[in-house]
Amino acid sequence: MPRRRQQDEEAGPARPAPRFTPAALDALLAEVGGLQGPDDVEPLFRALKRAVVERALGAELTHHLGYAPGAARPAAQPNHRNGTTPKRVLTDDGDLDLAVPRDRAGTFAPRLVPKHARRLPGFDAKVLSLYARGMTVREIQGHLEELYQVAIAPDLVSTVTDAVVDEVTAWQQRPLDPVYPVVIFDALRVKIRDEGVVRNKAVYLALGVDREGQKDVLGLWVEQTEGAKFWLRVLGELRGRGVRDVLVALVDGLTGFPDAVHAVYPEAQVHQCVVHLVRQSLAYVGWQERKAAAAQLRRIYHAPSEAAALAALDALEASPLGRRLPAVAAGWRRHWPYVAPIFAVPLPVRRVLYTTNALESLHMQLRKVTKARGHFPTDAAAVKLLYLALKNVVAKWQRPAAEWRAAFPYFAVLFGERFTGDRAPADA
Repeated sequence: MPRRRQQDEEAGPARPAPRFTPAALDALLAEVGGLQGPDDVEPLFRALKRAVVERALGAELTHHLGYAPGAARPAAQPNHRNGTTPKRVLTDDGDLDLAVPRDRAGTFAPRLVPKHARRLPGFDAKVLSLYARGMTVREIQGHLEELYQVAIAPDLVSTVTDAVVDEVTAWQQRPLDPVYPVVIFDALRVKIRDEGVVRNKAVYLALGVDREGQKDVLGLWVEQTEGAKFWLRVLGELRGRGVRDVLVALVDGLTGFPDAVHAVYPEAQVHQCVVHLVRQSLAYVGWQERKAAAAQLRRIYHAPSEAAALAALDALEASPLGRRLPAVAAGWRRHWPYVAPIFAVPLPVRRVLYTTNALESLHMQLRKVTKARGHFPTDAAAVKLLYLALKNVVAKWQRPAAEWRAAFPYFAVLFGERFTGDRAPADA
């Protein structure tokens, strides 16, 4: 069931919007002296909002005490009303001055306007939405001041965004599925200030595809540089969060990465990203020859079988280009154990198993958010923004990807009970 539909069903039928009779509206307008022009509408709405909020707070206190204003106090209830406290809160259309009712014992904790709260629901959501789209604290402050016509301190915006830190921690530690048919690993570069120097740090991302074909970001981690040792730590953390088996680990060709994967998941099939391998090969080739060289390389990974692919690689090695640039063919032979597995499936299915494009696409969306920042003051600030941006992206992944579902019949044959989840991995 799609997530949105499931949430709607759990929420039940929508409550109809309240309707007011003309007589009730006429009585309200008569009470405030009527409307003389459009300038009178906003003050009326604000007065009405204040009255409704105060009435709701009074109803909360009545429920808390167990008796209505003016009614006899139950003998078993020693507590009683004790006037009101003035409070100013920020709403979606500016400041609102309220008279919050209180009780003698001080046990009343309203839910509509919680104690110590200085803003009603809706403000925080707006701040987080703007922050997740890459706006800085100062930019958000300026935008909100234009929107609400109220001076807003930068510290207030920072307080709202800092509230996400606990949510990030819980997300980073959440349990994961025991089996993922495919996990794609790659790192994104982000500028972060470290010890007074702005450095290009690596943000590690793991994108998992479950047995329904649904994508999910399993976590993100920040480190000084990308390396196999840190990927080993990431893999160990995924295992500690419940991932007992990974069928296919799709990597970018980093030295030592396959060994790191097999140290944690010995049965995992490691696939080298062909796109990264093509880029590395073309780095040796001049601009005038790149088109012809790319066509020769395409004959390798588009070959109908591994034998045909090796023949294409031999032809490349024997060609004038291969003889002049032996490092191109040598790179493919060095990574061949992690290229060969893709030839077990047809080309239309193979395309999702030989490229990290699914994660590269995610990186592109994250770069749109981070590029306006220049650099981040701390690792925590970068993680906070990236997490909020990821929430926006993942919310759009409502349905399982068809290309992954098309590959899973082949997974059922290649991996058998490991894919269906009927057998735990040998070292579990």
